[in-house]
Order: sequence, then structure tokens, then C-alpha cells
Amino acid sequence: MPQPVINAVSSGGAELVSCAILTPAEVIKQNAQIAKKDAKGVSPTMQVLKEFRRHPFRLWSGYTALAGRNLPFTAMQFPVFEHLKQYFMERRRKKTGRKVDGIFERASITAMSAGIAGSGAAWITTPIDVIKTRMMLAAGRERHQPHESKDLGKFLTEGLASKSSKGMWETAKEVAQTDGIRGFFRGAALRGVWTALGSGLYLGVYEGGRFYLEDSRKAKEGDAVMEKERDWSKVKVGIGGSRSQGDAVRKSGWQNEAD
Repeated sequence: MPQPVINAVSSGGAELVSCAILTPAEVIKQNAQIAKKDAKGVSPTMQVLKEFRRHPFRLWSGYTALAGRNLPFTAMQFPVFEHLKQYFMERRRKKTGRKVDGIFERASITAMSAGIAGSGAAWITTPIDVIKTRMMLAAGRERHQPHESKDLGKFLTEGLASKSSKGMWETAKEVAQTDGIRGFFRGAALRGVWTALGSGLYLGVYEGGRFYLEDSRKAKEGDAVMEKERDWSKVKVGIGGSRSQGDAVRKSGWQNEAD
């Protein structure tokens, strides 16, 4: 298989597993953010956890929407990121006449490339993010209603929720009918900005740290190789013919007194 196909299949499979783990956390977080303050002083997170205790499978409501957002986001971000990084590094090399090898310079170029790629990918995938958010919030609003078992296909698109819960396509139709096309891009600018900052900081620090550790390892390995390859048989230890001593080694004062 071609390497790009292997990378795509591997990253796609990893993203699907990651979304299965992240979906419950997203559902809890978003419902906790809109939960009303409890008179007994119970934290919003604990309120949400207690409410989902009876129907835990609702925590996976919106799994398909989350995967549908993250898969294209990853597929768009990283190829563009790699292309921009190579472009900026080549441009820098032509301008300065030397290869980009400084850790700070590499980290800066990586952060800028990741920020641009992440911002564009975030803006494009905002519609599916809007759908995902509405599905997850709906799971919290419908927690007191009866539920029914569903087959695997409906579970992946809706979760084990109530009869009134809407799937991804129904939610998309609702957004289009109530808010129009602009409704799909609510928060797109803010999402693009924080994704640019987050991706730039994350990948910039990662790249800088990686090259710092690699340089440190290469330096240690170089010292170890030099130490191993050094010929110690030609090194003279102790007294012997030297410029300061000459061929004859004189006795010290205490040796003369002992004689």
C-alpha cells in the first residue's frame, strides 16, 4: 500500500477510537456548562453525572458527529501543515542561504504553519461542530424521558436516547430551517482563532522539544563514540620522558634525605 494510504487509514482508525473515548467527556462538559446552580452546592459536573447514571449510553450521543468533525479536520490540517512547513523552511533557506537548524526558528515556523492549517480546517468543519454540539446538549435535555433500545446504526448516530431525540441529519435539517446557512457557521471565527492558537502552541512546543532532545542525544552519542574510539595505549601515565623532566628523573628532597 502507498505510504499516504497507510497514514490515512492509521490516523482514521486512531481518530475513531479517540472519539469513542472523548464523546462522553464532551457530553458531560457541555451539559455541565449550561447546568443550573444547585441549591445544595453540588457541582455541575456531579449533577450531570447523576442525571446520566440511569441512561449511561446517552453519553455517546453525537459520536458520529464528533467523528465526522474530527476525521476531515485531521485529514485537512496535517497535509496542509506539512506543506506549509516545508514551504516556509525552503523560503527561509533561500533568503538566508543556510539550512534551518535552530530550535527556536524551527519551532516558530512549525507554530505558524500549524496555526494557519488549523484555523482553516476549523472554519471548514464548523457546521459539523454545530450539529455535534446540539446533539450532545439534546442528550442532556432529554435525560428524564423514556428510552428504547436501538440497533447499532441508530446507536452510532443518536446514542441510546429517547424517542424524541434527533439524529445527525434531523439536527442538520432543524438548523437549516431555523437559522439558515449562517446557523451552521455560528462561532466559526472564534473557533478558528482558538484552534490557530492551540495548534500553533501545541505543535510548536512539540517540534521545539523534539529537536532539543534529539540534539542532546546526538551530542551525548558523539561524546560516547569519541571516548570509545580514543586509543589509550599511546597515553603515558606517571613519570617518563617529558619536556619538563627530561630523560632523567631526579629524586625529591625527602628521598635524598632518606638515602
